[in-house]
This record gives sequence, structure tokens and C-alpha cells, in this order.
Amino acid sequence: MKIAIATDQAGFDLKEHIKAYLEEKSLEVVDLTPSPAADFVDSSVLVSEAVLKGSADRGIMFDQFGLGSAMASNKIHGMVTANVTEENTAHMTTEHNGAKAIAIGAGLVGPKLAEAIVDEYLSVEYAGGRHQIRLDMLEKLI
Repeated sequence: MKIAIATDQAGFDLKEHIKAYLEEKSLEVVDLTPSPAADFVDSSVLVSEAVLKGSADRGIMFDQFGLGSAMASNKIHGMVTANVTEENTAHMTTEHNGAKAIAIGAGLVGPKLAEAIVDEYLSVEYAGGRHQIRLDMLEKLI
């Protein structure tokens, strides 16, 4: 699995921690911000484009609170990004909503919890079925 990651200044240390954590697990990491992006919008667009173009299977964005990155990413047609602060949300948003990326707030989540969130996010697949009906409805609205 190939994971695209990116961050602004506020999430940089946590991004670096998660990058090393993923690489220790022999996962392929595409670090789109070896130095911090100027803004969370910039970093979220980088991750979203990588996932939508197929150069990564999933994406993880970091900023101070996660919400800004998630909102910016969700403005991009075809993206489903969730702001997550605990493991269950990471699991459910992927299984039920087909999350292509998650956003983690470094001001809210420490390194160990971020590891658990990432593990849960990457361990589950989209269930489809009745959940796809909602996603199809959202696509028609745009």
C-alpha cells in the first residue's frame, strides 16, 4: 500500500513521526512535504491530488487541528476525507464512507494515538453496499 502524507508547519513533527512509523512497517510512504507546506490548504491539495491521480492508495494530512485540512480536501471533487481524533472514527469513516484520506490534528493527537489511528485507518477496506448509495447521492449534488 502506498500512502501519501503532507503537512503544514503545525503538523510537521507528527508527520515525521508517522512517516518513520509507517516506514518501519515496510509501507511505501510518499512524503509530499519534506519541508512544511506554507498552509494546510496547500498540503491537503497535494495529498488529495496524489490519491485521486492514483499515485497513492490512501492519504494522511496533518495540521494543528485536522479540521482545516479535511475541509479543504473535501472541497475537491471526488475526495472523501475525515478529520479523526481517535481510532474508531478512522475505522468507521473508511468502512462506511470510503475515506480516501484522513486528517490528524497535531494539537489534539499525540504520537501514540496517531499511530493507533493510522493503524486502524489502514487496516480496513470500504464496505460499499448501502453506504455507496450515500456517496452516489453526494456525487450527484456536485
